[in-house]
Amino acid sequence: MLVLDNILTDRGSKYAVSGGPCHSEDEARAFLAALRRKKKFAKATHSSWGFIGADGPVKNDDGESGAGMVILRMLEREDLRDHIVVVTRWYGGKHLGGDRFRHVQTAVRTYLEALGPGDGDRAAP
Repeated sequence: MLVLDNILTDRGSKYAVSGGPCHSEDEARAFLAALRRKKKFAKATHSSWGFIGADGPVKNDDGESGAGMVILRMLEREDLRDHIVVVTRWYGGKHLGGDRFRHVQTAVRTYLEALGPGDGDRAAP
């Protein structure tokens, strides 16, 4: 499990991104449960996530409408399969509007850069 904490702050909202190998929706739920065992992540407002497994793409917005689809699109673009990416947000008291999608993209991009080439299960060309 790779966790990148406090990667972005905007109007009081704070973001983190995490991820790891994931092959099924059950594994995704287990990953989220492990993440939420960390006290800080248990108190998060949203933990939106997505992964592309053998049965196709799976996402969950966790109340942050549209965030799961943003994550999936970026995973599809990178052709990263069997790997969950979770973007966590702690709400800071002010609505971010459309900026929240830009922040989700920034979080996923930061995660993919930290993951590096050859890490994860990118499909062969």
